[in-house]
Amino acid sequence: MSFNQYRPSGFMGLTPIVKNLIIINVLFFLAMMGVENITRGGTDLNDVLGLHYWGSDKFEPYQFVTYMFMHGGFSHIFFNMFAVWMFGNVLEQVWGPKRFLIYYLVTGIGAGVLHMLIMWFQFSGIQAEINTFMLQPTPVDFEALVQRSFDGHYNPEALAQLVHNWTLAPADPVWISEASKALQSLLSAQMDIPTVGASGAIFGILLAFGMLFPNSLIYLYFAIPIKAKWFVILYGGFELYSGIANNPGDNVAHFAHLGGMLFGFILIRFWKTRRYQ
Repeated sequence: MSFNQYRPSGFMGLTPIVKNLIIINVLFFLAMMGVENITRGGTDLNDVLGLHYWGSDKFEPYQFVTYMFMHGGFSHIFFNMFAVWMFGNVLEQVWGPKRFLIYYLVTGIGAGVLHMLIMWFQFSGIQAEINTFMLQPTPVDFEALVQRSFDGHYNPEALAQLVHNWTLAPADPVWISEASKALQSLLSAQMDIPTVGASGAIFGILLAFGMLFPNSLIYLYFAIPIKAKWFVILYGGFELYSGIANNPGDNVAHFAHLGGMLFGFILIRFWKTRRYQ
């Protein structure tokens, strides 16, 4: 299979599903900005349509679909839609509109499912730490737990004040209760952070392109050539490393990206198996 015969002819040469996906994503983005401007920041559609952890009061099942069409900013949606145009056009020409749309939705939803499972693992671990801490609570252990498990998600001044007051009366049940409430509040706040973006489906698309056109060249930064198969392998490895490293400052759902790749691989293998039956 040659990539050149499917190469997009320009931005206007959009296949039907790719064109509609880009239009829908842009409309959702404009709606988000419009609602935010009208309500002067009072309403955030990302908070309504983004994917929340199932333990959050804000979680709704439809978010497994709607989160794919929400984005956090212009650069976020621009690069995602650029990838849809660049690689999605080719895949839709190879597979046809129906199969491509199924693949896009399956990888996007699958990315959300894996991300949810990873969050369950992480939040369960934090809750277990909190339960263990509450057996013998101390100001020092409280401060260490907050800094370790909620890095970047707490108010340093409020933490210092609570630790100071509790240190003055370490056996006072009032401060122990305040510490317990603070920990649960921090955990709930993290559960309420929505995940948004089409990146899970985009990584599924990248995987499919690498599998169908493994020796086609992709130009990094429009200058450095690399074969598609190596690009996919290296990018997947980077996402796995970043997910395991779990740097709280990057705000990227790395395992959702890997989920898109995983579900894409499974679906492609399933289709290939059925074809030879």
